[in-house]
Amino acid sequence: MQYLHAMIRTNKLDETLFFYCDLLGLKLLRKKDSEAGRFSLYFLATHEGAPEIEVTHNWDEEEYTNGNNFGHFAFRVDNIYELCETLMAADVQILRPPRDGYMAFVKDPNHISIELLQSGERLAPTEPWISMENVGSW
Repeated sequence: MQYLHAMIRTNKLDETLFFYCDLLGLKLLRKKDSEAGRFSLYFLATHEGAPEIEVTHNWDEEEYTNGNNFGHFAFRVDNIYELCETLMAADVQILRPPRDGYMAFVKDPNHISIELLQSGERLAPTEPWISMENVGSW
């Protein structure tokens, strides 16, 4: 498993980028805009390949408080299906099943979302994951 990033939400984008980039010295590695989702993602790190902070800026004004400004931890895993089977057997809540063979979300005991991303190419869709359309809400 490889730790990838943590995500925070901000409605103070300029101040947030100033803090992390100018004051702390992180670098903006990449940016992604989603017109359909009305948000932008900024990925910051000390260097390419290092764990990142994903700063999510929703374009519509929204107020965040402690608790809803932190998003999730992300880990790259060797086999997303095997890991999700192990987690499910241990009664871990699956918020978003890995039905696409690439991404899943689970919840830790503290109700923090954990994003799991398949290493390399996505795996072929397989049961029971593809029929788990309505599991959890995230």
